[in-house]
Amino acid sequence: MSGSEFEQEPKQFERLQKVLARAGLGSRRVCEKLIVEQRVTVNGEFAELGEKVDPETVEIEIDGLKIGVRQDLVYYLLNKPIGVITTSKDPQERSTVVDLVPTHPRVFPVGRLDADTEGLILLTNDGDLTHYLTHPSFGIEKEYLVQVEAKPSRNAIRELRQGVELDDGITAPARVSLVDEKLIKIVIHEGRNRQVRRMCESVGHPVKRLIRSRIGPIVDRSLHPGSFRELTNQELKSIRKVLLKDFSN
Repeated sequence: MSGSEFEQEPKQFERLQKVLARAGLGSRRVCEKLIVEQRVTVNGEFAELGEKVDPETVEIEIDGLKIGVRQDLVYYLLNKPIGVITTSKDPQERSTVVDLVPTHPRVFPVGRLDADTEGLILLTNDGDLTHYLTHPSFGIEKEYLVQVEAKPSRNAIRELRQGVELDDGITAPARVSLVDEKLIKIVIHEGRNRQVRRMCESVGHPVKRLIRSRIGPIVDRSLHPGSFRELTNQELKSIRKVLLKDFSN
């Protein structure tokens, strides 16, 4: 057996605009514009149009935001059923969100939904995007549909909008609307533990059912409980449009 058979495969370098387009940043023309405007850095240096990179090792940022470009990155949208735990592994051997998606590559949930809450949750192996989606400074909205026991008063709705006092501090202002007699829509950008449930309890309306219906720009009313799918490039692009300032196609 010749020594050459043990040699590593040569690195696959690609044009930067192609790598960015595949990562969901828009068309190649859009990506070229970002490079020309010096909004893209490669390993800490401003990128040049036509530059070639190795997507498996390069570090790319747009406006200071790290962009995952490795080809093994995956992004799943799951409709979590009631009773499933939002963790990678449960010591009590209960079903987890990770059990409902492919085992390879290994992914992690983005944020958390408690066992009694159902609805949309993202899972990915992109640690940078996970940080951006969960850190409160980026203000990513989460929308919930909340079924309560009785019709909330105008005063209760107003309190939820303005912020309510919880044991870990006052909540940030929220967008709240009455969808039906006992159904509230609440949009928050914080991620405190069991926050929506505690908010509703604090105004005298314990939650009977709680569904997360939107994460940032991501909505899918056709995804059945327990089902998942990969995010589309357009959806990835829409997330990054929320995270990036002055980003458009």
